[in-house]
Amino acid sequence: MKIICVGRNYVAHAQELQNEVPTSPLIFMKPQTAVLKDGDAFYHPEFSKDIHYEGELVLRICKTGKHIDEKFATKYYDQITYGIDFTARDLQDELKKKGQPWELAKGFDGSAVLGEFVNIEDFSKENIDFQTFLNGKLVQDGHSNLMIYGFDYIVSYVSKFFTLKQGDLIFTGTPAGVGQVKIGDKIEGFIEGKKLLECEVK
Repeated sequence: MKIICVGRNYVAHAQELQNEVPTSPLIFMKPQTAVLKDGDAFYHPEFSKDIHYEGELVLRICKTGKHIDEKFATKYYDQITYGIDFTARDLQDELKKKGQPWELAKGFDGSAVLGEFVNIEDFSKENIDFQTFLNGKLVQDGHSNLMIYGFDYIVSYVSKFFTLKQGDLIFTGTPAGVGQVKIGDKIEGFIEGKKLLECEVK
């Protein structure tokens, strides 16, 4: 199983971190050991003092495909969930300054939290609302129609470089409102008003 992530896929998020808006999808990956299932606690790693939540829509690939035409991409994913891309922001900033890859800041154990998967056909994929709550307070209010690159384009683009296989996951990017988590915090993730994820930081 591969975990493929899209960075800076919402203009407002790129701006809040003072990053350039990409002119093509910014792709990075997490190892399978990064997966944390809904309900499991996230243990704050000792190597970082600035772990950020990034709430995202996550697609599950349902069949193998390579060089997928965008008009056929919808046939290659069938489920969606809310996920968290935990990021060691302090470590990421150090790596970026050195021109080094982000994997240490993005791919550590437990950094890809997954909620309950639901059928994507139950939604209008061009207009899916999702929210992140931190300790009961709304901190992210995302809408798929604000993505720079939509689901079908992302699947098609990624498949030019990596063969997609059943069970692969694609984190499609986070909207504005990311922030720091601390021990004792609780994060909840919703899609269209349905809670799909709950995660406590320990």
